[in-house]
Amino acid sequence: MQVTSPPPSGVQAPPQPKSLAETGLSLVMMRDILLKTMFRTNVDLVSQIAVAICLPVQLTQELVDMARQQKLLEATGTLHATSGNEMGYQLTDAGKSRALDALSQSEYYGALPVPLPDYALQMKRQSVRDIKMTRPDLMKGMGHLILPDDLIDNLGPAVSSGRSILMYGPPGNGKSSISNGIRAALGDKIYVPRAIEYAGQVITVYDPIVHSAAEAAVDDPTSLRRTGNRFDNRYVYCERPTVITGGELTLDMLDLKYNPTARTYTAPLQLKASGGIFIVDDLGRQAEPPQKLVNRWIVPLEEGRDILQLQSGEKFTVPFDTLVIFSTNFHPNEIFDGAALRRIFFKIKIDGPTQDMFLKIFAMVARKKKMALDERSLVHLLKVKYPTIDNNFANYQPTFLIDQMIAVCEFERIPYQMTPELIDRAWGNMFVRDETIAR
Repeated sequence: MQVTSPPPSGVQAPPQPKSLAETGLSLVMMRDILLKTMFRTNVDLVSQIAVAICLPVQLTQELVDMARQQKLLEATGTLHATSGNEMGYQLTDAGKSRALDALSQSEYYGALPVPLPDYALQMKRQSVRDIKMTRPDLMKGMGHLILPDDLIDNLGPAVSSGRSILMYGPPGNGKSSISNGIRAALGDKIYVPRAIEYAGQVITVYDPIVHSAAEAAVDDPTSLRRTGNRFDNRYVYCERPTVITGGELTLDMLDLKYNPTARTYTAPLQLKASGGIFIVDDLGRQAEPPQKLVNRWIVPLEEGRDILQLQSGEKFTVPFDTLVIFSTNFHPNEIFDGAALRRIFFKIKIDGPTQDMFLKIFAMVARKKKMALDERSLVHLLKVKYPTIDNNFANYQPTFLIDQMIAVCEFERIPYQMTPELIDRAWGNMFVRDETIAR
């Protein structure tokens, strides 16, 4: 396992524990995770074990010594010349028996978890609500988009507040792209726990699919000067996370996931998104009614805490520090009641572009795709085609039309070009004509 480098500046890092007591975990839990890790992997040197369980070498040695005193570990009697003449260790028969017993209770091994209170403290240090977003920051994140000034006026305070946002409007006008632009504008990095512990249960949080780790640095256990190991390595230094869900979102995806075979828990999506953004795209397309989904968020959105439940039925509270962005093509009044709308702090309508903005987007896309603009074709598009749909411009249309013309040119083996005839062919694929099909 590699250790991620700490930042030159930014959020306060979780301090490295200086004693076993400072980990906040019981000695039995730490010892059992050590034994399970050695049983499930081939690590036998203290330096290797330290990396595997994400504990400083000195504290790992204390755990190893404790396990030796309990006759659970023994020295192999072999010095590894390639590893600074470290002594190797192996499980005794009693150690293997204890490891198997511990594995029968939970298959979790590897990085020691972070106690829930310590995790809550770290979330306060790196709260998404503490980000000071400026107009240049937001514009930089949205650099690839052409947006009206008043939209930035509304988005800026919404993002800076770290509160919930509802973006609504007709489809194809960039609500998803704007959400991704907000993510890019956040910019800084935070510390994500590999796992957290509550009531003796381990909940894995770090997910490589969701979390993008910063550049890794390998710590040299034989070096007197440590570089990558200056913070609690039970955390991973990451970009602020972003979780994006769409029509597949269901209520049970917001609950703790218990694996009955491994007897371990996996954090729900909103817990993985802590310190970052949770985007619910295409709200209204899920199997669950939108009102029901938003009702699930009422307490977290208002109180900054979420309530999760263990397999035993015991409920507990975790921090809810997430910028939630809902995006829908429906009018809010069609899918929410007044109480739900009050709890969504910002409501921002994303309209289609004006004709001038449409032309700017069209020209930008054409330049990017190396297709020369043709005035006759553009006049045909604006004067002949768009009046047939009441001049309802949408942000997706320039890319769609130009890609259609490029596909025709490539098939016909002719240079990229824009003509009224190609505009007609592209337009024909953008809409489906209403008609009755005999079956």
